[in-house]
Amino acid sequence: MSEKKEPIFSKKNKKLISDPLNLNNPVTIQVLGICSALAVTVQMDNAIVMSVAVLFVLVMGNLIVSLMRNLIPTKIKIIVQLVIVAALVIIVDQVLKAYVYDVSKSLSVFVGLIITNCIIMGRLEAFALGNKPWASILDGVGNGLGYGMILVIVAFFKELFGSGGITIPGLGKLDLIPEFMYNIGYEDNGLMLLPPSSLILVAIYIWVQKSRTPSLIDENAN
Repeated sequence: MSEKKEPIFSKKNKKLISDPLNLNNPVTIQVLGICSALAVTVQMDNAIVMSVAVLFVLVMGNLIVSLMRNLIPTKIKIIVQLVIVAALVIIVDQVLKAYVYDVSKSLSVFVGLIITNCIIMGRLEAFALGNKPWASILDGVGNGLGYGMILVIVAFFKELFGSGGITIPGLGKLDLIPEFMYNIGYEDNGLMLLPPSSLILVAIYIWVQKSRTPSLIDENAN
């Protein structure tokens, strides 16, 4: 008898997407990708574009490495992974320069540094090399969304309290704090536009996350 195929969106596969959003978030739980979370979250448009870029590289990198997993010699697997990621990053960089040049200039070297992003190299090594393509795609989607979610949340509050609104790609600056707030004495907090505020916001997010999910505290304690 033929072996029963696992459903495309089985419980196990769904967890590959849902776990990185909370219980195994790459930034707040695994503490990976912190550098870009600090550097590119001054404006929402930078955070969104970086999130999409990392998501693309992570999903495609996972897929390609998974397809080649039985062909890559063990001695050069890191080199092969770096070549694959570098090629994908070059594609992302050229697309950004062609379609969102201003954002590309703002992100500067941080697009190139996606090559050394610990989340990407970690998922290629720890997951894609040992799993089938579909599961690897879902793992890439989950971790990419988990990473992007943190960047967008941090950027939202940094820009909101730092400059009174948020910047959306294609829409420009949206003022969210009403004018009457400024009239009664409210002032934008310049500290929120500096890198240290990102650490503060990430720390607050981790505190809220672990308060809502006590099991995370128990796991870390063990």
